[in-house]
Amino acid sequence: MSAPTSPAQAAPRAGDRCVMTIDAGTGSCRALIFDSKGLVLSVAQREWSLAADPRYEGSAVFDTSQAWRLIGQCIRKALDLSGLDAGRIAAVTASSMREGMVLYDAERREIWACPNIDARAREEAEQLVADGTAEMIYDSGGDWVGIISPARFRWIARHEPAVFEGTRHMSMISDWVLFRLSGELATDRSCGSSSGLFDLARGEWSAAVIERLELPAAIFPQIRDAGSVLGTVTTGAAAETGLRAGTPVVVGGADTQLALLGSGGTKAGQLTVVGGTFWQTAWLADRPLIDPARRLRTLCHVVPDLWMTEGIGFLNGLAMRWLRDVVFQSAAAQSEMIDCYAAMEALAAQAPAGASGIFALVSDVMHAREWRQAPMTFVGIDVTRPEHEGPRGRGLLARAVQESAVFTALAHYRILQELSGQTASELVFCGGASKGRLWPQIMADVFELPVKIPVVKETTSLGAACCALAAVGEYRSPAEAAGALVRWENVVEPDAETAVRYRSIAAEAAALQQGLMRWVREGRLREMWRAAGVAGGRELKIEN
Repeated sequence: MSAPTSPAQAAPRAGDRCVMTIDAGTGSCRALIFDSKGLVLSVAQREWSLAADPRYEGSAVFDTSQAWRLIGQCIRKALDLSGLDAGRIAAVTASSMREGMVLYDAERREIWACPNIDARAREEAEQLVADGTAEMIYDSGGDWVGIISPARFRWIARHEPAVFEGTRHMSMISDWVLFRLSGELATDRSCGSSSGLFDLARGEWSAAVIERLELPAAIFPQIRDAGSVLGTVTTGAAAETGLRAGTPVVVGGADTQLALLGSGGTKAGQLTVVGGTFWQTAWLADRPLIDPARRLRTLCHVVPDLWMTEGIGFLNGLAMRWLRDVVFQSAAAQSEMIDCYAAMEALAAQAPAGASGIFALVSDVMHAREWRQAPMTFVGIDVTRPEHEGPRGRGLLARAVQESAVFTALAHYRILQELSGQTASELVFCGGASKGRLWPQIMADVFELPVKIPVVKETTSLGAACCALAAVGEYRSPAEAAGALVRWENVVEPDAETAVRYRSIAAEAAALQQGLMRWVREGRLREMWRAAGVAGGRELKIEN
């Protein structure tokens, strides 16, 4: 649960090949340096915010200039913390949030960009639903039209026609990072498939969908395998980042799929929960598992001939960050705790299962066709109960947020069981949320499964490092690299008594979340977020 830091670890061996990974996430960017054995040598991170365009409801903007400046800061800081000369970096690669895209003109200058959470194209998505195109896209590409490219392209054509007419190239966010480094444009299957413009079964752009949308096929980048060399760091990028010009730039991929790779996800039938800003509960299969009820989403994995189906927990990690900033920062300073997340966990660990009747309602269960989110809400706070006050009360709030994330992940696993017809024998838990002791234990107790925790928690970056190390010849493939580099810190076993208690607690939380969402649908409570193409509720009304 701790924030990423620069670990104090042994210096790299003389002559050892080191690689750098860059991750452009929803809430931050980070750069990590790994040695050839998967040891993290340094980490640098910068948080960022995705501002709305005030002209358009539901919009979110990806500011490429600001993002590149912060990425450059991360790269320089990671190099500085590692003590390495830039010449020791044998290759650099990137991962990113999915769905977000960047458009370029004929000179390959960025002219429009949005992140994954942009939902301004509501009317256009509704049109795609009405004319049957949304069903076609889901059957081919495994995702509903709410936050993917088809509706966004139609929105741009309608609201910013000059941008639409001037577009000559498009890419996903991780592709953009590699483009900034190398000047070359390409995508891999994991990130490209998050556009909604893919034929999942074939692992390539869907000519039928692109034609149906009347988009020029020439704007879509070539598809390259994750772990292949795309180009080299340009002189300009070297000046902006501190990397050495000529350093190989390697195709990476989407953050979640790389997190699966970086936690040993190389075979069908593996269950993983990735705990970051968003939480993904993911199942690997040897064929695309398309949900007939249009709830979950399916994308290509970074490993060939594998696909991933996932349910997304909305902003669970951001809820913890909000709690840190609003409730815990002053308390941590008073207790002289350097790591505020450690203070949060210490207090949460003293709270009982069920947080003494306090429920945090953070994320609804994903339903891609009807995907909306209520505002984060706490239920059950009793100001007359001493245990709900002071430090103990803060601990209850933290535990309630942790439990909420796990309850939603469990609901997604139940859907994955239904789709696959299989049950997992264990669960891999990775990402920032797996760093503490308490969240993994809650996960084991709620799922009633052994939970495996990898040594390297930043598994997205380790997965990207596997791609880079394969590209420079350390391993024959990213999957082979993962098999050699992924190590396990421990396995957390469920506590039988607590597991039984959590069954009823999880059911109560689900009922409360359903009630909250009913208020949103009825217009009694403003929604926090709604995917494009989802019909809106009534106007907000307050009744006495």
